[in-house]
Amino acid sequence: MNPAVAAVCLAFALAAGPPQQARAADTARSRKEIEAVIETFRTAILEKDKAAFMKLFLKEDITWASVLSDTSAEMLYASRPKPELPHPSKVSARGSPAGFIDFVVQNPARLEETFSKVRIDTDGEVAQVWFDYTFTVGTYKQNWGKEGWQLLRTESGWKIASVVWSQELNPAPPPRP
Repeated sequence: MNPAVAAVCLAFALAAGPPQQARAADTARSRKEIEAVIETFRTAILEKDKAAFMKLFLKEDITWASVLSDTSAEMLYASRPKPELPHPSKVSARGSPAGFIDFVVQNPARLEETFSKVRIDTDGEVAQVWFDYTFTVGTYKQNWGKEGWQLLRTESGWKIASVVWSQELNPAPPPRP
């Protein structure tokens, strides 16, 4: 191989090495930071800490939407006082992070959202978080499903830009107090 070509190839190889290593380190750091966001979300619900919860979001009016499973929707529709009325939509986009945490704070019961099978995909600037969740009120498993977040890395850390989730409602009534 021509020495000049070899020198150019070596220069490209050396130039490409460190940025890839830096990118991998950035991605690993981002994953740890995103895991901290997930844990803060969880503990803010447990501790009924509105201030900590609200700091997690890019802004207050993000996409905050859920969809009922077909089984859960039918269960709700069948229990309505006037079942002859048309079925409302299974999809709800009326909520907000503030409305949710206000519900949590005002509820005297212990509320908890647990996460499993957490998957994080990030390039260090944007991220997708996807997991299975369970929401409990006291000891009652109220609903469960899949949940997805979109996050952006900002000057003040990772912020949740949207939250969407499916809901399977517990067909068993909650325990009586």
